[in-house]
Amino acid sequence: QVQLVESGGGLVQPGGSLRLSCTASGSIFTLGIMGWYRQAPGKQRELVADITSGGGRLSYVDSVKGRFTISRDNYKNTVYLQMNSLKPEDTAVYYCNARINGVSNWGQGTQVTVSS
Repeated sequence: QVQLVESGGGLVQPGGSLRLSCTASGSIFTLGIMGWYRQAPGKQRELVADITSGGGRLSYVDSVKGRFTISRDNYKNTVYLQMNSLKPEDTAVYYCNARINGVSNWGQGTQVTVSS
């Protein structure tokens, strides 16, 4: 049994910053690619950023390039998303995803609201 637990969401003003964390726990033998997705009301879930197991390849959706940074700490089984210069259009539920023991797993989601 494995699980992903996210934290760090909240309400922030435009231009502000937040840092999301997601920690994997349970019977973990292999921890592969990890990523962050988001889903805004009435929209499809989209990939925001992901990072390979060794951290050698990072990818970002165009709308967050230069503002968001993904990183991971394999000793802590944790992936982070540093979000700077937040915009109202970044408002969404953010979900962590990780390939654990070859299987895709999802976190429960954390709300990020960017509003003045």
